[in-house]
Amino acid sequence: MGVGNGTVISEFILSGFTELERRLQLFFCMVLLLMYLTTVMGNAAIIFLVCVDSRLQTPMYFFIGNLAFLEIWFTSSTSTKLLVILSSGRRTISVGGCFAQSSFYFALGGAELALLVVMSFDRYIAICQPLRYAAIMKHQLCIQLVAAVWVMGFTFLSYRLVLLSKLTFCGSNKIQHFFCDSTPLFQLSCSDITLLWKIDSFFISFIVLSSLCLTLASYTHIFFCILQMPAASARRKAFATCSSHLTTLAIAYGSCIALYAHSSGHVSLETNSIVALLNTVLYPFLNPFIYSLRNKAVMLALKEVMALASAQLFP
Repeated sequence: MGVGNGTVISEFILSGFTELERRLQLFFCMVLLLMYLTTVMGNAAIIFLVCVDSRLQTPMYFFIGNLAFLEIWFTSSTSTKLLVILSSGRRTISVGGCFAQSSFYFALGGAELALLVVMSFDRYIAICQPLRYAAIMKHQLCIQLVAAVWVMGFTFLSYRLVLLSKLTFCGSNKIQHFFCDSTPLFQLSCSDITLLWKIDSFFISFIVLSSLCLTLASYTHIFFCILQMPAASARRKAFATCSSHLTTLAIAYGSCIALYAHSSGHVSLETNSIVALLNTVLYPFLNPFIYSLRNKAVMLALKEVMALASAQLFP
C-alpha cells in the first residue's frame, strides 16, 4: 500500500521459518495443528461448561469463559495463516489482510492482558476478603468489567488501523516474520516512522507494563494473605494454584516484554519469531489446562456432560 519507484505494493510475503527444510516444515505444521486444535477445543469446552452448568455461574468462571473466548480468536489471528504457510507454502497476504491481522492481534492481546488484571483482582477479593466477596463481585460489576475490557480492545483495534494507514510501502514487500507484527512492518515502511514508532512503542509498553504491575500487585497481596492462613493444607492448595497461574503469566508477559516493551525497532527478527510463538501458540495452549481443566469443579462438570451425552447416544 503505497507508491514508490513506480511500484504499487498490493501484498506482502511472510518469510518466517523459510530456512526450515520441507520435512521439518511439515512436522512443525502437524505439531502446530495439534496444539491449535487442542487450544480451540479446550477453550470451547470451557465456554460450553460455563454456560450450561449452574455450579460454574460464578464471577471466576465468568471471567475464565471470557478468557477462553479471547484465546480462541487470539491464537487464530496468527496460527491459521501460519498453518497455511507451512502446509501449502502460500506465503502471500494482501495489504488489507496484513493490516487486519496486525490490528486484531494487538487488540485481542491488549484485551486479554486487561482481563488478566480483572481476574487477578477477582482472586484477590476471593482470597483476601472472602466475607465481602459476594457483596463486591456482583453480577453487574462483572459485566461492567468485561465490557470495559472489550471496549479497550476495540479502541486499540481502531488505533492500530489508523496507525498502519499512515505507513507507506515502496520497496521490498518481504516480511521477515510469520505474521504481520509491528517491527517488520515499520522496518519495511519507506515513510518517516520516527514519531509513529515512538507513539506505538509508548502505547504497547504502557498496556503491557501497567497491566503487569496491577496483576503483580494483586498476586503480591494474595501471597501475603496465603501466608497468614492457619491451615497448612489450605496454604499448599492456594500456593499450588497461584504457582500454575504465575507460570502462564510469566510466559505471556515475558514474551510481550521481549517483543514490544522496547524503544527501538532494531530487534532480531529471528528472535521475534521464536518468542512470538510462545505468545501466540504456547500460552493459549496452556491456558485451558492451567486455569480450568485442572480445576475439580470444571472436570466434574465435564464428566457429567460427557456421561449424559454418552447415555443419549448409546441408550
